[in-house]
Amino acid sequence: MFVRGMLLRGALIGLLSTLGACATHVPAGPAATAVSATLEGDAARPAQAQGWVRSELYFGVGEESGPADRPQAEPISEAQWRAFLDKEVTPRFPDGLTVFNAYGQWLFRGAKEPNRLGTKVLVILHEDTPQRTADIEAIRLAWKQATKHQSVLWSKQAAEVSF
Repeated sequence: MFVRGMLLRGALIGLLSTLGACATHVPAGPAATAVSATLEGDAARPAQAQGWVRSELYFGVGEESGPADRPQAEPISEAQWRAFLDKEVTPRFPDGLTVFNAYGQWLFRGAKEPNRLGTKVLVILHEDTPQRTADIEAIRLAWKQATKHQSVLWSKQAAEVSF
């Protein structure tokens, strides 16, 4: 529950930071009343889009003892993570994405103690199409091949978006 709360808090902070960066200056006085609170999009990104999803991918990047599914492995460095983003993710989703640093833990069946792992959470808002699904699966496969990790968790939910 704590990790989920931290993720939600991080997502909110990231969203507010992004919106703040996109804000325009609105003059004070009578002209301010003419400004609409409605977001307006462009031809490529309409004000309101339908058929979109929010995909969250959870990548184990390790800790001092290495990833839990590869105890002898070295942690994934920030440079290695950035190179993976540049090579595998950005070409597939060039319009934007968000990454959060997180911490995760889970208990394997029969284990006495949980595995603890530094994590990168990748959030992508995208159209719900077969091509986008294939792109997400290609990213997951590329990570598993590059790191020899067993899995990349994918959480997908419908999203209402506005640009």
